[in-house]
Amino acid sequence: MLKSYFHKNRVEAGCDEAGRGCLAGPVYAAAVILPTGVRLPLLDDSKKLSAAVRQKLRIQIELKATAWAVASCTEREIEEYNILNCSILAMQRAVQKLKVRPDHLLIDGNQFKPFDDYTYTTIVKGDSKFKSIAAASILAKTHRDTYMDNLSLIHPAYGFEKNKGYGTKKHVESIQKLGYLDCHRKTFKLKGISILNFFC
Repeated sequence: MLKSYFHKNRVEAGCDEAGRGCLAGPVYAAAVILPTGVRLPLLDDSKKLSAAVRQKLRIQIELKATAWAVASCTEREIEEYNILNCSILAMQRAVQKLKVRPDHLLIDGNQFKPFDDYTYTTIVKGDSKFKSIAAASILAKTHRDTYMDNLSLIHPAYGFEKNKGYGTKKHVESIQKLGYLDCHRKTFKLKGISILNFFC
């Protein structure tokens, strides 16, 4: 069962990211503050849910949350600062966009960086432990999926509507055959080989 809070009687924002391991597209992050006693019966770690359930929960979370925000880091930022730093930066940007300032942040994973005098707690597999982090995981995932679905309309040969930028066999074959796009993270490695090596 998901927990409602880490510190009782404090305004907590759950934070999570999506798209960290992709070969293409931005990394997205969300921050969510849920009201005490909110009912979201289907809420769980986004990875455990179907796309249809995630979309349903996205609507419910955005309606019921005290505050929520989504932010991202671009492919070029990922190239410059690396994916770990950009995952953290995207979460920080999401927190900064919240209309309500939280007292404390609950961060999925084991790494974060201090900013703006926020206190925070990192929680490994937090999206399967706390409601606010699970909600953030769903918003980050669904907003990123929407972005990749739209990108697939521009570049249909790469199958982004299905692979969402992850390194599936078909996606890799498309890169090898057609070349990389601006949306590809060109310094990422695929089975130990940089994408750039396909085009040298």
